[in-house]
Amino acid sequence: MGLTSNKTLVLAVLSAVLLFVGTVWLWPRLARRTWRAVGGRVGLLLATQLALFGAVGLAANQAFGFYASWADLFGQEDNQGVVVDHTPDGGPLRVVGARPVPGVGGERPQVGGQIQEVAVAGRTTHIATPAYVYLPPEYFQPEYRTRAFPAAVVLTGYPGTAKALVEKLEYPRTALRLAKEGRMRPMILVMLRPTVAPPRDTECVDIPGGPQTESFFAKDLPDAVGAHYRVAKKPGSWGVIGNSTGGYCALKLAMHHPDVFAAGAGLSPYYKAPIDPTTGDLFQGDKGLRNRANLWWYIKHAPAPDTSLLVSSSKIGESNYKDTLKFIERVKHTKLTRISSIILDSGGHNFNTWRREIPATLQWISGRLSG
Repeated sequence: MGLTSNKTLVLAVLSAVLLFVGTVWLWPRLARRTWRAVGGRVGLLLATQLALFGAVGLAANQAFGFYASWADLFGQEDNQGVVVDHTPDGGPLRVVGARPVPGVGGERPQVGGQIQEVAVAGRTTHIATPAYVYLPPEYFQPEYRTRAFPAAVVLTGYPGTAKALVEKLEYPRTALRLAKEGRMRPMILVMLRPTVAPPRDTECVDIPGGPQTESFFAKDLPDAVGAHYRVAKKPGSWGVIGNSTGGYCALKLAMHHPDVFAAGAGLSPYYKAPIDPTTGDLFQGDKGLRNRANLWWYIKHAPAPDTSLLVSSSKIGESNYKDTLKFIERVKHTKLTRISSIILDSGGHNFNTWRREIPATLQWISGRLSG
C-alpha cells in the first residue's frame, strides 16, 4: 500500500486503537514486578506510541502532501530528473493522462476544463519532471480555437507534491470558479514542484556542476509548454506563483527574468536560499551566485526589474511576517518593481492559510498578464 493510500491511513489508525485497547486490557496482568511483566509494559507502551505517531504522521502527510511515496519519505527516490524523454515528433512535452477538474462535475472539457498530466523534458538543461496542466473550458470551445491564453507556473513548497496543488490547494477549481464569476481571465496553469532533482532541494538555483533548475523554469519550461499549448506569445504573458520554497522561487524567477515573467507571487515566502543537508552546497563557493540568490542583496544592488511582485504573510502564525514588511519597504523604493501584499491577521504555514490567499492571488496575477 502506498504512503498516501487511504487504506494505509485506516490501517495505521486501526492499529493504534487496537494497541491502546490491548494496553488497557492487559495492564492488570502485567502489573507484577518480574522482568517479563516490565518488558511487556514497556513493549505495549512503545508499540502504542509508535502506532499513534505513525497514524498522526500519515494523516498530516495526507493533509499537506509532504511526501508522495515511501521512497520519497526515506530519501530513496532515485529519479534524478536528468533523463530526457521526448515525444515521437521530438517535442519537449508529452501528455500522459487527462481528467476533469475535481469537484466541479461534468466530463466535457468545454464545460469544466481539463487537467492534463504531462512529462516535461528540458532541451537545454536536460531536466525531466512531471507536471499538471490546467486548461480552462474556453481552450476547448470552438469560438476560442484561435485564441492564445496567458499562463502561470504554480510551484509547491519542499518537498511537496504537484498533486497537492490540484487536490489540496485546488488551483484549477478556484481558477475555474473565478473565471466563471468574471473575476479573472481564463488562463493556463502549469503545476509542479520545484524539486526537479529529488530528493535534493535545489532552491531553483543553477548549481555549478549540478541541476540548472533556474534555467529550467525560466527557459525550458515556458518553451516546452508554449510549443505544445496555445500560450500567448506576447511579452508579459507568463506569471509564476508559489508557496513557501515555491514562493521564494516565484519571487526570484520574476526578479531575475522579468522578460519572461511579468508577475511573481510568493505565498509565505522567504527571501534567501538556505544551506542545509537537503540543499547541499548550492553555490560551490561562488559569492556572485550566492548574492544573486539572496533577494535582499538583489533588490538593493541589481538594477530594479520591471515586474510585479506579490508577497503574503500573517501577523500571527507566520515566521516571515517582519521580513515580509521589510521586503515590501525595500521594493517600494525601487523605480520599476511594483509590490503588492496579502497580510492576514492570523494563519499558519499550511494549506488552510494558502487556500485563503489563492483566490486573491489568481485575480491579482490575471490582471497583470497580457494575452
